[in-house]
Amino acid sequence: MGTEEHKATAPRHLKVGVVSISTTRTLAEDKSGHWIHRQAEKEGHQVVYHQVIPDDAQVIAATISDVIREHHPHALLLTGGTGVSPKDVTIEAVRPLFSKELSAFGVLFAQLSFEDIDAAAVLSRATAGIINAAVVFCMPGSLNACKLACNALIFPELGHLIRHIQEG
Repeated sequence: MGTEEHKATAPRHLKVGVVSISTTRTLAEDKSGHWIHRQAEKEGHQVVYHQVIPDDAQVIAATISDVIREHHPHALLLTGGTGVSPKDVTIEAVRPLFSKELSAFGVLFAQLSFEDIDAAAVLSRATAGIINAAVVFCMPGSLNACKLACNALIFPELGHLIRHIQEG
């Protein structure tokens, strides 16, 4: 079965969680997270969790585990903490939890970012992978980066990804 057939039989309405990682923003100030939340609903998905948590590796790992266990999202979209400063620990917290890494996500995101922000794209460490039966995306915290990742990569393939995850 080819990609088109897979997409045609992919689930269209999924459960999505949104986690923003920030030491400075509150939920009320979470522009990127609120945009992802609204966009997921526009795509026909149910947002089962949305919260802002601190940029702390233990809190990030615990939150991901708790959200997946308690809310059973098909996808968990994380925004923030993917940069290169010492306080950016999202990738270090999340990557060890992956049973499989979707290595092309980071590469494709960097390529698309390069078209927008030139060589500054090298600072992004966006990544994605599978934890239990959920696909987890880690993207930068800027609104433009979230729009790019969600519109160009995540939402167009989300159902297709979940279809493959559920096959096993």
